[in-house]
Amino acid sequence: MKLVVLGATGGVGRHLVTHALADGHLVTAAVRDPARLAVRHDRLTVARADALDAASLKPLLEGADAVLSGIGQAGRHDALKPASTSARAALEAMRATGVRRLLTVSAGPLNRAGTGQNFVSTKVFGPLLWAILNELYTDLEAMERALRASDTDWTAVRPPRLTDRPGLGRYRHAVEAGPAGATIPRADVARAMVDLLPDRATYGHAVGVSS
Repeated sequence: MKLVVLGATGGVGRHLVTHALADGHLVTAAVRDPARLAVRHDRLTVARADALDAASLKPLLEGADAVLSGIGQAGRHDALKPASTSARAALEAMRATGVRRLLTVSAGPLNRAGTGQNFVSTKVFGPLLWAILNELYTDLEAMERALRASDTDWTAVRPPRLTDRPGLGRYRHAVEAGPAGATIPRADVARAMVDLLPDRATYGHAVGVSS
C-alpha cells in the first residue's frame, strides 16, 4: 500500500514509519522539518508539509491508499488543537483526493462508558485524568467527532498511558471498548495501527489498544 504518515517525527509517528516500511509499504512522511526524521529507506519519501493545513497535504495524498496520523496527545495548553485541527485538514485533503482510509491516535479516557474496562479505570482514573488533562482530551474528542461525521473509513486507536519502552510486537485490542490494560509502548500503538489498516471490522470505530 501507499501510505502517508502525519506526525512522522513524533513518538508514535516515527514507529508508524518504521513498521510500515518493515511490512513492505511505500511511505510518504509528512513533516515540517525533514532533518528531524533520521530514517532513510528506498521506499520512504520525506516531504515537507503542514499537517494542520489541508492545502499542504493534498499533493501528498494524490494516489495514496491510506493516511496514518501519529498526531494525538500534544501539550495541555496547545492553542493549535493539533489532534482535531490535523484530523479536519486530513479529511478535507482526503475528500479532494479520493482517499478513504484514515487511522488516528486518540486516548483511552475517551471511552467514557467504560466498556471493557475495570471499575478503577472507569470510576477513579478516568475522571481524574479528565480533570487534569481536560483540554487535551477535549481536543481528541473534537477529533473523534470530526471522524464520525465524515464518510471515510476511519479508525481512532485509543491507547492508555504511553511509554517509551521497547515494543513487544503484541497488544490487546477491542472495538468500541477498552483499553483493557494500563500502559502500552508507543511502538506497539504504531504496530496496531499498521496491522489494523485492512481490518474492515474497525472501519468507523474507536479501538482500545493496550499491552
